[in-house]
Amino acid sequence: MQLNISGHHIDVTDALKSYVTEKLQRLERHYDHITNAHVILSVDKLKQRAEATVHISGAEVFADADCADLYAAIDKLADKLDRRILKYKEKTVDRHHGRH
Repeated sequence: MQLNISGHHIDVTDALKSYVTEKLQRLERHYDHITNAHVILSVDKLKQRAEATVHISGAEVFADADCADLYAAIDKLADKLDRRILKYKEKTVDRHHGRH
């Protein structure tokens, strides 16, 4: 998976890059067909925001999370992406097996 991390009103440090990479690696355990992901980390006064668009075969999955701490926002983002990718995977498997 190709990972692109950028910051909006924030300098993305090596620690943040490694944390995001570590958290998004678990997405590949659930679904192998992830081609790339684009993560944007931003800061607005008291709100820390993390958002990501994950490109998988046949679709794009988007999620975002807000929190007071940027690391907690990244955790929430990874959880949301994990749930959405699993849901997409279940839909495609059911479609291939003829279930409705």
